[in-house]
Amino acid sequence: MPLEYLFFRRWRTEILSGLSGKVLEVGVGTGRNLKYYPAGCFLTGIDNSAGMLEKAREKAGGMQNITLLLMDAEHLEFPDNSFDYVVTTFVLCTIPDPLKALEEMRRVLKPSGELMALEHMHSSNPVIALFEDLINPFLFFLFGDHTTRHTLKNIEEAGFIVLEAKRLAFKDVFRKIRAKP
Repeated sequence: MPLEYLFFRRWRTEILSGLSGKVLEVGVGTGRNLKYYPAGCFLTGIDNSAGMLEKAREKAGGMQNITLLLMDAEHLEFPDNSFDYVVTTFVLCTIPDPLKALEEMRRVLKPSGELMALEHMHSSNPVIALFEDLINPFLFFLFGDHTTRHTLKNIEEAGFIVLEAKRLAFKDVFRKIRAKP
């Protein structure tokens, strides 16, 4: 995938390499992020696809600091205040109710914790937004991916305080977001 080599690898390194403590990755998928986590963190990765988790388990190999679980992001089966970090990378566009999932993420984060999100969202640029509106039905049909989500607004509506919303590419489509519960 060209975007992975051009951008995503560098962005994954930027948001994941400094993490420590207990980390929850929501939508771990096939485990594309696993190699970017430092050895000092204890990662719990969840996904609602058993097939994707199987691929992630293969990538995890013998890593002792990684636990992978089949779980729905809208119904996290963890106690309140369980994690130092919650991570999402290109997943909030596919969750049926992203606001409910974000509220769950906020619930399981410790008060001192952070949400680290690498996401694409609906642009504020009218030309880019029009393009996103046009391709959205096709991408949703093919991949279950919504290109028109207002992810930054959803994060704030879920009760997070946004610390950083760095624009990464295509004006404001791709962003790195850091937020506190």
